[in-house]
Amino acid sequence: MPTDQLSTTFSALADPTRRAILARLAAGECSVSELAEPFDMSMPAVSKHLRVLERAGLIERRRDAQWRRCRIEASPLKDVADWAEHYRHLWEGRLDRLDRYLQELTGAAKEESHDRKQRSE
Repeated sequence: MPTDQLSTTFSALADPTRRAILARLAAGECSVSELAEPFDMSMPAVSKHLRVLERAGLIERRRDAQWRRCRIEASPLKDVADWAEHYRHLWEGRLDRLDRYLQELTGAAKEESHDRKQRSE
């Protein structure tokens, strides 16, 4: 069964190592060995993560003499952001309701405190 691009992107982003690689590449292009440096894993394991990111269209790899350089490709991330944007109104509505509820609680607590003060005087 074929997988749509958004599912492929989410699958690639599901792994924390791959997200860390993307975060590093957001700072600029670098070699595969530079990407592998902070991880306690073999080069074949790092290469496997890079293949997943490349298949998802999140990175582009190129050969520069004997070095393999990687750079981030942002368009699949924009697709994720666009997809998530459709749900923004749900979260904003929930946060607005939470804000109203907290204000009601704060108002009730202030009234209760005021009543206690008046009784003690």
